[in-house]
Amino acid sequence: MISIYNKNIEEIIFSLLKETDKEKIREIVEEIHPVDFLEFLENYEEEFYNIIEKLPDDYIVELINEAEIEDKLDIINKISEDRKNNVIPDISSDELVDMLEEADEEQKQDIFEYLDEEDKDEIKELLEYPSDTAGGIMATEFLTVKEDMTMDETIAYLRKMAPDYQTPYYVYVVDDDNILKGVVQLRQILTCNSDTKIKDEMITSVISVDVNTDQEEVAVLFEKYGFASMPVVDEKNNEILGIITFDDIMNVITEEHTEDMYHMAGLDTEEELTGDILTSVKSRSMWLTINLFTAMLASSVVGFFEGTISQIVALATFMPIVAGMGGNAATQTLTIMIRGIAMGELNYENEKDVLKKELCVAIMDGLIIGALIGVITYIRVRNIAFGVIISCALLFNILISAIGGFFVPITLKKFNIDPAVASSVFVTTMTDMAGFGCFLGLATIFMKYLT
Repeated sequence: MISIYNKNIEEIIFSLLKETDKEKIREIVEEIHPVDFLEFLENYEEEFYNIIEKLPDDYIVELINEAEIEDKLDIINKISEDRKNNVIPDISSDELVDMLEEADEEQKQDIFEYLDEEDKDEIKELLEYPSDTAGGIMATEFLTVKEDMTMDETIAYLRKMAPDYQTPYYVYVVDDDNILKGVVQLRQILTCNSDTKIKDEMITSVISVDVNTDQEEVAVLFEKYGFASMPVVDEKNNEILGIITFDDIMNVITEEHTEDMYHMAGLDTEEELTGDILTSVKSRSMWLTINLFTAMLASSVVGFFEGTISQIVALATFMPIVAGMGGNAATQTLTIMIRGIAMGELNYENEKDVLKKELCVAIMDGLIIGALIGVITYIRVRNIAFGVIISCALLFNILISAIGGFFVPITLKKFNIDPAVASSVFVTTMTDMAGFGCFLGLATIFMKYLT
């Protein structure tokens, strides 16, 4: 298969425009991975329509399944009406749901027009599940077998049915009521004796997720067990409703990590690198306004010590160090905590151990950084008391940052507030106020040793 790094890929794709033989076109596109083809189309939008019209229907389906949601809709909009009739019904159910959730009413009607009644009902049912749950990301094209089938019968069945279903990493075993009874790996089916029964090889303790399970929890299970796919069931009766594959979970992990990163920076998850300027201004200004008011709280602490600062102006030059180091230490603790919460690694049993660890790290870091800044301060101002005060303030602030970085996200989580969204605002305010208060308070108490 041709890689995107092949210098001739553009030339190869452009050759499609001159080619009229359908078999030759198929030979060409089968050598190009759909992801590479999509990257090419992004750079040559003016050729988009002409090239798409040359592609085989099944390859267009592959492109749509691999593309970002906006690009999926763009491809659908650009292909002819006749081709939509062949392409849309073959798009996997989970991809169709993703598209329909982002489509406007006109696009939705256009897509539904090419689905038969059974597919329409199925897709409408899937759309009822929240998009961030197992039901919202599952696909309904999966293979099931009965436990009394032999391996030979199963292989014959797979050969017949597999092209219309998701890649069968595992084959799920069900009864007549579609109740999940077990699972068999594809490798077992291919290597066992032909007359071996499915029930003799299947694993009955199947790890599955309920249809309403949050997608983050599903991602944690995939990471824990290393599955290629996982069944989605109705926990009331264990009826299998769909499957989630590893590629779907990779998208979820990317989405969740991006969301957490954006939230920690006070950004809207919908903001794009080349997006609309006014949209970016609107989403960013809200959090900047909130930060402005929290910064005013910190400045009020500084204002309380105006008299001290006016007498010892050198204090002002060290205040950014105290605030900055506290903020950096808080960010480190927050990052560890938010990841631990998101990945399910933090729980009631290990909370105390995590707190002890963070406090120990904070104290040791505070002593190291405090001693370093103390020496630097003494060299700059030639005053031992000044160095001791800023060292103590820095140690105290780093300790506060660890406490805030630990308790704030846990508290927000208990109130069902996303810790990634609001933690940084609270913790930054806390460390700024504590750092300025401690530094300037100590300077006020020991002023006679500083002048």
